[in-house]
Amino acid sequence: MEKKSTNPKIVVCLFLLIVFASCKKEGTSTKSSTSLASSVTASPVTLGLYEYAVGVDKRIFIPLTKIGTKTISYLGIFDTGSTGMTLDAADIIPASMITSSGITFTGDSTVVNGITITSQKSVIAYGGGDDITKEYGYLAYAAVTIGDANGKLSITRTPFFLYYKIVDGNGQQEAAHSADVFGVGPGVSYSSNLIASPLSYYSPGTGLTSGFKLATMVSSYFTSTVKYVPALLTIGLTSTDLASASGFIMHPLTYYSVGGYSPEIPATITYGSNSTSAEILFDTGTPSVTIIEDSKATNSIGELPVDTKVTVTTNKGFVYAYTTTSTGNLTEIENPNVTGDYRTIFSLDFFISNEFLTDYAGHQIGLKND
Repeated sequence: MEKKSTNPKIVVCLFLLIVFASCKKEGTSTKSSTSLASSVTASPVTLGLYEYAVGVDKRIFIPLTKIGTKTISYLGIFDTGSTGMTLDAADIIPASMITSSGITFTGDSTVVNGITITSQKSVIAYGGGDDITKEYGYLAYAAVTIGDANGKLSITRTPFFLYYKIVDGNGQQEAAHSADVFGVGPGVSYSSNLIASPLSYYSPGTGLTSGFKLATMVSSYFTSTVKYVPALLTIGLTSTDLASASGFIMHPLTYYSVGGYSPEIPATITYGSNSTSAEILFDTGTPSVTIIEDSKATNSIGELPVDTKVTVTTNKGFVYAYTTTSTGNLTEIENPNVTGDYRTIFSLDFFISNEFLTDYAGHQIGLKND
């Protein structure tokens, strides 16, 4: 199971709301830069993302504009809580190849529109409890272009999950592309240890470290109208980003034989008069409700009352505090002995007031109060 609290339903058909304009081709210099390539320090790439909300459920999206040789215009859920890109096969490959039971081809693999589809079949699950969404698909490889007319970035041949069917917790098949996910977490996907964050396959250039940082979200842009927010995502980290003077508090990640480096961070959480130790995940893919797992909790605790103060202190001294309201910072208390999941997962609300950094090369996550 990839993660606990992603509910993709609010994005059904959302990709139809945005039309991506074509970009003007830039002129090509006739001067050779070969002699300078080894000495010129590269610059990070900054892209905008899109914010959207339905009621209390919030989303941030990254535009997906090319896969293999196929030009597309979809929005992927930008997700720090899972690893790897998932993309619906509909309109990506010929409809004649897609059935309810799989993608039809012979042999170990096939190439369609510059996309290599392998015979390695799997299932990815998102959600928790009775609300589990499942994607059925295959390991695939292709070059990927992210961004739109406001700025683009091409990533070399990248492994991803090409799904042919998506089913909700009631067994109902959902609309095509209703849950395309752009998972940027560290480690590897549970569906295949060959699938990792697409951003980890991008080489940022001389002097930069593989990774990304997120600026704080714009709270007022979470509306029912999809809004573009420039410069939210920076790809490629500088030495300044990783220095203590940057204000980011770094958290080394733990490696596991399954899943690789985990994004979960040890912490202590207090809520009201209660305190518990926790393994916490800061998750842009969780749209509204933070779930705190407390083994001392009773089944009846459930949602915290409005005006409850919650304070999180990580093992490296990062402190995050908030107060629950009726429309934001919604928080529930669960018992891991009942749910079977020990992870405490903080929702997208965290990213409204805090900056976030993932260093793929150094296997660490940085947190910073805005």
